[in-house]
Amino acid sequence: MSDILVLYYSRGGSVARLARQIARGIEEVDGMQARLRTLPPVAPVTQTAQPPEPEDGAPYVEKRDLAECAGLLLGSPTRFGNMAAPVKHFLDTLGAEWASGTLVGKPAAAFTSTATMHGGQESTLLTMLVPLLHHGCVIAGIPFTEGALNTTRSGGTPYGASHVAGIDDDPQLSEDETMLARALGRRIALLAQRLQA
Repeated sequence: MSDILVLYYSRGGSVARLARQIARGIEEVDGMQARLRTLPPVAPVTQTAQPPEPEDGAPYVEKRDLAECAGLLLGSPTRFGNMAAPVKHFLDTLGAEWASGTLVGKPAAAFTSTATMHGGQESTLLTMLVPLLHHGCVIAGIPFTEGALNTTRSGGTPYGASHVAGIDDDPQLSEDETMLARALGRRIALLAQRLQA
């Protein structure tokens, strides 16, 4: 397996941009490739099902993507310091994958976007990592040896890649956010190679 699954839900486009930068970082590692997948929105009352493929962007995830990946990066916008409902809903359906150990021993990390600097990035990342620990993933973050982690004035934490979109929901990543997202992708790809060896 040389695919790293980059699985995300994005509403305003910021998390999707982070996902694309993470994918670039993955593909900077020889022999590794990114598999971009997204999650459909959920609602308390479902009147019509989502189409089998989104109109644009990455295709919707299938559970076989989890089995076929060598590592996982999970992304979500922040909702009150926590992951968005579509991400939690998907995680809640993975009982069979948990029981069979589908993700055991695979490296994993998380990424997020918030409207404000103190909008709950770190708590969101941590809440996304908890289910991955239950699945037996090898959790990784961004080490402070990445220079941008020490200089960023926007997103980027040791718990995972992040973006500050601002109150206008600007999806454009800063230079530091871009560098840190790519670094996280490279890190998971390199860890996957080492763990496979």
